[in-house]
Amino acid sequence: MSVRHSRRRLLSLAAVVATGLAGCSGSDAPDSEAASATATETTTDAPDSEAASATEVADLDLREANVVAVGVEPRDGAHHFDVTLLHDDDGEDGYANWWQVETLAGERLGRRDLAHAHGTREFTRSTTVSVPDGTTCVVVRGHDQTHGYGGQAMLVNVEAGTTTAVRQGPDRQSMAGREC
Repeated sequence: MSVRHSRRRLLSLAAVVATGLAGCSGSDAPDSEAASATATETTTDAPDSEAASATEVADLDLREANVVAVGVEPRDGAHHFDVTLLHDDDGEDGYANWWQVETLAGERLGRRDLAHAHGTREFTRSTTVSVPDGTTCVVVRGHDQTHGYGGQAMLVNVEAGTTTAVRQGPDRQSMAGREC
């Protein structure tokens, strides 16, 4: 008898195995109950070279374009953003087709278009965005052709470089009034 698993199930199993092999990671990843709640937040001081831990990846809905890491640095009067996305580009007709930087009020400051699918793996793309003077906190959101906005977004403190992951679920969530 043959047993077939979905890509999401296999990724979840791989994450469990990787976590077990890595030992106790001390991760602040939310438990499954918290992960299913709207706007679960995880704060990091800086983007990690391994953008998202195996536990965090297992909790993401890979049908959505998830922002898993953001690096930001001032550059020539603007800010250079390195954004890492994770999306199941192999699982559907649509793919993660852009990410954007916006104010907490939702005003778009800049967008990085993505021209093709990247498979089910993390990938990083960069662009430089003009952030208005006095703006400390911005939002970085992913977008995919099939589902639009959704998945995990990041609040980014452009002065300190710190990030806060916001699990917004399948719909774009307002970030007005939030702090980085």
